Amino acid sequence: MPLATATARLTADAPNYVVALEAGRHALTGDEGTHEGGEDRGPAPFALVLSGLAACTAATLRMYMQRKAWPNATIGVEVSLHAEQDGTQYIRRGVAVDGPLDEAQRARLAEICEKTPVTRFIKRGTRIDTTLRVA
Repeated sequence: MPLATATARLTADAPNYVVALEAGRHALTGDEGTHEGGEDRGPAPFALVLSGLAACTAATLRMYMQRKAWPNATIGVEVSLHAEQDGTQYIRRGVAVDGPLDEAQRARLAEICEKTPVTRFIKRGTRIDTTLRVA
């Protein structure tokens, strides 16, 4: 049984790269930016991946804080994809926690950021098994 599912459908008459997406029960639209020939009707694929990392980071921190019975705080996560001159890519993540936490609690949250499920998934990489069928 899968842990998560997503589908993408790009119909023959769709404008360039406008992709109908389903993530579980949720309908989304993906696209490429105009600089890539798309119409910018939805997030580009890398933005979708980064959104998953940001969402997982914020939700995991909230869960951890709830389990510890720490005061609620506003959590902001910004992630961006970068490339070195040699082409090596990396993600830069900034996390802001706005709430009444002491330094020890903030340090622990920084540690938890590195242990979120999506962080671990991205860092370790994963195998992709692809099958192609022609209808």
